[in-house]
Amino acid sequence: MADQDSAFFTSTTNRINSANYHPAIWGDYFLTPVSDSKTTDTSIQQPFEVLKQEVRRMLRDDIDESSQKLHLINRIQRLGVAYHFTSEIEDALEKICHDYSSDGNDLYTAALWFRLLRQQGIKVSSDIFVKFKDSEGEFKESLKQDVDGMLSLYEAAHLGIRGEDILDEAIAFTTANLYSLLPQLSPHLAQQVSHALNRPIHKCLPRLEARHYIDAYKWDKSYNTTLLEFAKLDFNRLQEVHQKELNGITEWWKNLDFPAKLPYARDRLVECFFWSVGVYFEPQYSIARKNLAKVISMATILDDTYDNYATCEELELFTDAIERWDIKTIDTLPEYMKMIYASMLDLYNEIEESIAEEGSSYCVHYAKEAIKRMLRSYLAEAKWRNEGYVPKMEEYLQVSLISSGYPMVTTTSFLSMGKIATTDAFEWVSNDPKIIRALSLLCRLMNDIVSHEFEQNREHAPSSVECYMKQHGVSEEETVKLFREEIANAWKDINEEWLKPTPAPRPFWREL
Repeated sequence: MADQDSAFFTSTTNRINSANYHPAIWGDYFLTPVSDSKTTDTSIQQPFEVLKQEVRRMLRDDIDESSQKLHLINRIQRLGVAYHFTSEIEDALEKICHDYSSDGNDLYTAALWFRLLRQQGIKVSSDIFVKFKDSEGEFKESLKQDVDGMLSLYEAAHLGIRGEDILDEAIAFTTANLYSLLPQLSPHLAQQVSHALNRPIHKCLPRLEARHYIDAYKWDKSYNTTLLEFAKLDFNRLQEVHQKELNGITEWWKNLDFPAKLPYARDRLVECFFWSVGVYFEPQYSIARKNLAKVISMATILDDTYDNYATCEELELFTDAIERWDIKTIDTLPEYMKMIYASMLDLYNEIEESIAEEGSSYCVHYAKEAIKRMLRSYLAEAKWRNEGYVPKMEEYLQVSLISSGYPMVTTTSFLSMGKIATTDAFEWVSNDPKIIRALSLLCRLMNDIVSHEFEQNREHAPSSVECYMKQHGVSEEETVKLFREEIANAWKDINEEWLKPTPAPRPFWREL
């Protein structure tokens, strides 16, 4: 074994790492076993269930004012506990949609109604906001002093679709006025406004929003102690589940020893696990979460191998081996690639075994095809880099939307989701539906805007920024401005595709 390691390191240390990524900041922190805390004790479980049933009762209670039920649902969702009450919330919002009238309601309530129903996939009209405009077609001057109303409108407007100009105007109006009011607000309200301006609810990871709102909710004059206590207990219970999962996959990562054997590649296991928590945080998706985190971590190694280290000849060999998906082809690979290849095949075998009991192991075929496709796009970009070729935007996007990793990650995320993970669902996601294209474009443009400057200091494949600048003869500043407009339009396409009816089961839709 010592001789093998020596030969391995000789083959890798003769290369130049062109990225110079910083090492992982976590060390062995997550290798420490997570002991069962009080959140799993019987003494805690019983009051947890009592609190849960009390919140369920509040949701089921008949309330004369629809606005009160809207406020309750909003708080439950922002506190991160809505997954316990999916059917109750759906029933309540369907009823509110049919019974609710915006006449006489203030801006805060009207915007909350719009946001909650759009989040549920119900296509309510943005014309609800016309009454808040004056005879000149501008938002009324009096609204500028209604901080809560403007904040509610700001959050609602992020669920707009193409053609809803009034929501574009609402974002511009509320953003400008909320920023101007910040110095005049109380510290707590200013913090809430700043948080929203930086990270709207619709564009925030649910766990991050829950952690923020648990602290913020206690400042609400009408906060409900039962709801707050339940949210705290639930957050701690889930955090413990996630920590145990991370402990397990950290051991897996440690055994692979990639950071030592592949020093050119990023060591980002914890960040990859956090990504998987962003996809699905609920306890029933534990296996799916761990599998997805492992695949994303492996994809990071592959990305850096294609982007920063391997020669085009080596990448041709590796891509061909992945296409064949046969351990017998391992002897065609350079020494350092053999470990990556064997680990890849082992991982997908492990995933197949982990979901065999669900009777859905056949779905792994789609995940394999998705990563093969991604590696073909990686290879195309490596050839561009090697040849110094800068494609036009249309050609670039045909490749880079796949290399963004989003189609692969989405397909993989559907594994371990039980009986709803049908062949039809996987066929749908494998055929680049509009929502996947929009999400991929969003990821690609945001990534390229951020990474463009960093990549100028090393040999790199062309980014969308470079491609657009060269094709249209415009400046970087003009390009980035246009890309931000395209990102906003991609969000609108995502919002529209979210509206019912959807071609795939709703649980799939939520994981996108």
